[in-house]
Amino acid sequence: MSIAEVLGDISAISGIFPIIAAWYNYRHLDSVLKLMALFCLLSFIPDFVGLITTYLKIVFNNLFLFHLFDMMAAIFFTLIYYRAFYKPVFKKMTLIFGITSLVAMVFNVVFIESMSTYPSVSNTVLCIFLIILSLVYFYELLTRQEFTYIEKQGMFWINSGVLFYFAINIFLFMLFNKISNADKYNYYMMQSVTNIIANLLYSVGLLCKPQSQKTR
Repeated sequence: MSIAEVLGDISAISGIFPIIAAWYNYRHLDSVLKLMALFCLLSFIPDFVGLITTYLKIVFNNLFLFHLFDMMAAIFFTLIYYRAFYKPVFKKMTLIFGITSLVAMVFNVVFIESMSTYPSVSNTVLCIFLIILSLVYFYELLTRQEFTYIEKQGMFWINSGVLFYFAINIFLFMLFNKISNADKYNYYMMQSVTNIIANLLYSVGLLCKPQSQKTR
């Protein structure tokens, strides 16, 4: 088994960490973190199924799951950031960007990349959407009028994972269909490593407890 395959398996298995964290800390989760926990659960299911089918040597085209994941991620993160933002202007921005991204993904499936091909365009759209939201969230978090320990805020770690994963992988997703088949596994190791780290960051966020805030 190659290093790329080992990292791919570890990446798929790492999806269980945020689920365990959410289960352990569920009574302390607010509505935003509960949405994130549900997203992590739904994301883990196809990874787990893919892991099992690989070991059972069941071969089928699962690229349609990538398209569905992108659409699901756009919907969930629109809801997550809409609830996480405090300023109405950022909430409206989230809805506009979220709807635009979802429409772009549907357009991509219908007119550009079919469900049986790798969703390079949809992945790129999702990356741009979430990089913008994560940067805006950090801006709002750091300019709020309340004193708070941001490292104890669950959404701080969730947002860090989102920015880390999508900012690093955007060029991989953008160029993936142009990479030769022989090199795709090697390049995709970057996605596996960043996914493992992102899942660890999500787990830390889902383990955080609500913190009291003080006005400056």
